[in-house]
Amino acid sequence: MNDLYRDGSYIGFFEQLHPFFRRGAMTTDTQTEVAQARPFDWFRTLGPKGKRAFIGAFGGYGLDSYDFQVLPLGLAAIAAYFGLTTGQAGLLTTVTLVVSALGGALAGILVDKIGRVRTLQVTVATYTIFTVLCGFAQNFETLLIFRAFQGLGFGGEWAAGAILVAEYARAEYRGRAVAFVQSAWAVGWALAVIVYTVVFQLFDPDVAWRVLFFTGVLPAFLIIWVRRNLKDPEVVTERRESAGKQTGSFAAIFRGGLLRTTVLASLLATGVQGGYYTLASWLPTFLKTSRGLDVVGTGGYLAILISGAFLGYVSGGILTDKLGRKRTMQLFAFLSAIFMVGYTQVPEGANMLILILGFPLGFCTSAIFSGFGSFLSELYPTQSRGTGQGFTYNFGRAVGAVFPAVVGFLAATQLGIGGAMIFGALGYAIAVFALFFLPETRGSELA
Repeated sequence: MNDLYRDGSYIGFFEQLHPFFRRGAMTTDTQTEVAQARPFDWFRTLGPKGKRAFIGAFGGYGLDSYDFQVLPLGLAAIAAYFGLTTGQAGLLTTVTLVVSALGGALAGILVDKIGRVRTLQVTVATYTIFTVLCGFAQNFETLLIFRAFQGLGFGGEWAAGAILVAEYARAEYRGRAVAFVQSAWAVGWALAVIVYTVVFQLFDPDVAWRVLFFTGVLPAFLIIWVRRNLKDPEVVTERRESAGKQTGSFAAIFRGGLLRTTVLASLLATGVQGGYYTLASWLPTFLKTSRGLDVVGTGGYLAILISGAFLGYVSGGILTDKLGRKRTMQLFAFLSAIFMVGYTQVPEGANMLILILGFPLGFCTSAIFSGFGSFLSELYPTQSRGTGQGFTYNFGRAVGAVFPAVVGFLAATQLGIGGAMIFGALGYAIAVFALFFLPETRGSELA
């Protein structure tokens, strides 16, 4: 009878009934059955520890998104309060992303040195503290400094959480498991839009943007839960301890076969994030200034885009397991560029068309991210996984961060914000190019 409750569930009983439920090596017939499995079997096969890891990573990334999005949402009010130019406004986002590259690289080393869970706690605490401090800023320079330090935690959280879940997930489910972690970005974004709409209805804009930053204290509660409930996979801990000083080395990801992988993965991350952060940073301002929408109207349009984003994350994860990492990301990079240009060039007075296009735009620009966590985890061995993933993904953030700043300066010309945002489509072209030279990793076991 105890077998019925192995790992605190009925999984042991079901494993005895049918080979599909067994956790060991699978035959070809079993793999076929897995391919036809129910949509959420990826979650069941994580096991109790893996499920808690997923919840922690999902919460961390969702709140990471929340703390990032409060700046773009409050940017119009912040710019008016401090009298900022569009270039200065764009610089706030760019600084966040550039410093996040440093944070992500450092977190990658910590992931390999001190473990996934401990690094997750450090990064969440960092972005929480400095998001709240942004609300106390008395001038542009102080806000810029606080936002830069917020980027340290913002850059590191994703690598720790994505790797943690990837290492608990089975190879055939890894794409969708990590994609669901990515979907937390849309959840955090949606929460930020809801809070933004309420706060800006209750307070004067000069105060509302500060209140919005103060709500960034929410992740503090997650840190307590993570500390009590999460652990690294035992096999990963053993490998890290046995490797000793060989773990967490920047030099290792630039040697031998990993050099080519690191360069191309960095280029891929640059293109995808350059395009995405152009959209995320400037879309609220575009809707307000170019389309004349008020706070409630902007929130409604963003809700359509965010709903598309959530479904994009989830659907993209399924496709990466079925079609492969490369083909899925290439497809959505191409579609993202098309929809970005179409969305920003809709003629004045056709706001209903913008509303409709928001869904596929959000879907495509998010679906391309679904394969990132699994793809980067599979490209690197255990002893360099955190360093490799942390560096490449956040290098992409740093260089991709130039895109919002360029758009900000171009927006001050006769192009306007809508015309300037086309620049973001260039990033997706770069991503498609890099993917041609990277290997397909679908189905790979983590070494």
